[in-house]
Amino acid sequence: MTTRPNVLVIQADQFRWDCTGAAGNPDVETPALDSLAADGVLYTEAFCPLPVCTPSRYSLLSGRPVHQHGGWTNRSTLAPGIDTFPRALRRAGYRTAAVGKMHFTPTYLDVGYDRLVLAEQHGPGRYDDDYHRALRAAGLAPVVDLLDQEEQLRASAAPAYWTTYGTGRSDLPEQWHSTTWIGEQARRELDAWTDGGGQLLHVSFIKPHHPFDPPAPWDERYHPDALSILPGWTEAIPEQDRRYGNEYFGYDGLTEATLRTVMAHYYATITQLDHQIALLLDRLRDRGMYDDTLVVFTSDHGEYLGFHHLLLKNGPMYDPLAKVPLVVKFPGTRASRRDASLVSLIDVAPTVLAAAGLAPADLLPGRDLADPSQSRSCVFAENRHGPAAFMARTATHKLLAYDDPTRDAFYDLAADPYELDNRIADPACAQLIGELRDALANWVLFDTPPPVHLDEGAPTIDAPNVPPRDPIRHTEHRDWFAARAAESAARPDFAPWRG
Repeated sequence: MTTRPNVLVIQADQFRWDCTGAAGNPDVETPALDSLAADGVLYTEAFCPLPVCTPSRYSLLSGRPVHQHGGWTNRSTLAPGIDTFPRALRRAGYRTAAVGKMHFTPTYLDVGYDRLVLAEQHGPGRYDDDYHRALRAAGLAPVVDLLDQEEQLRASAAPAYWTTYGTGRSDLPEQWHSTTWIGEQARRELDAWTDGGGQLLHVSFIKPHHPFDPPAPWDERYHPDALSILPGWTEAIPEQDRRYGNEYFGYDGLTEATLRTVMAHYYATITQLDHQIALLLDRLRDRGMYDDTLVVFTSDHGEYLGFHHLLLKNGPMYDPLAKVPLVVKFPGTRASRRDASLVSLIDVAPTVLAAAGLAPADLLPGRDLADPSQSRSCVFAENRHGPAAFMARTATHKLLAYDDPTRDAFYDLAADPYELDNRIADPACAQLIGELRDALANWVLFDTPPPVHLDEGAPTIDAPNVPPRDPIRHTEHRDWFAARAAESAARPDFAPWRG
């Protein structure tokens, strides 16, 4: 193995954790991801730190929970004082690049990548990125995606958009679909890799994020009637979730038949994405770089996909939303293993740094996944979308704590894996609930305080008495005062502390 392994991070968006063959899904076809899992470790209990795109991405990059890095929304900027694993690798001499959806503000924010080749979906990034400039040059517009994502256009969508929950064939040909375009750009980056290691590529696909619009012929890959509804579907929205019944779509009208159609298109976007991943991994194998590359596959958050009669991601941090797929193939080894320990996306940064032989610039709360001695008994998440909420989850129980205590929930996951029986008021659960509240408070207040921000180059006022930033003058000034102090201290008659 090279002394500095290459690093390939592959990220999806809104990818439900159990939607791969390796995770046990009997219907969806993911041969590339299944093969990757056969060569690495499949983490079956991996969680995102906040189930919204940008906050979760910043946590993956920085190795910090959201309340530490401060990027709470999709329109937020990672502060320059927050270090990232791409920055650390770049400082160590790695060549760093990212392709696809980053969801930064500003669009080409420097978080440590020398090159950014972007394909964005939501917000101003769409009108800055490489992908949409290329589409326009070709005379193309992603109309289905625009109607789903741009609020001012969404009202003009046809009735079928609302009855299908935004599910249908993409209006773009396959070669111009974002999944294909991102895959092609990523392979170009891999083609530029040189022997000897020391290269990082972060490939971030837009899909399977809604709209679920695979291009032809992928849209016909699955027949709805052949699909099994995933666990956790309920015939109606549970009373506890009634307030979320009109988030993005109105879900009262969702039927099993419609859900299967949604699933068929969702799965099709996943299988199309898996095809592009296969091409990436094959490129590494063809170049003899696969074994010496740390490969990570994950997603920024999950997807309800019928859980509690809901779709998409707006609502409580139930497992289908808070859990993410996570596969890690470590460099120099191939070992098929399933790991049920509690892990988080904040573990990716320390894992990448450790594989590269680097220590983080500051103490990080995450763990190196290659070190089995590191483990946690509880994993945490947080959210400010809608009511402020925190999640504390052990292997067997989950606490959801809200800014409004009447919304709090506690689930015994061993007896109630689909989170339908809220036992927050059950006296028999009071001790466990108290322990999780204490664990959550300790996590926020003591274990993960906001990091100190230092920027000696921060703007100063423009005034005559402000000296210029001159390190030589600063050192000379300091040395003058130090010399006077030393001279005075050496004098026998210097005794200012006498009474």
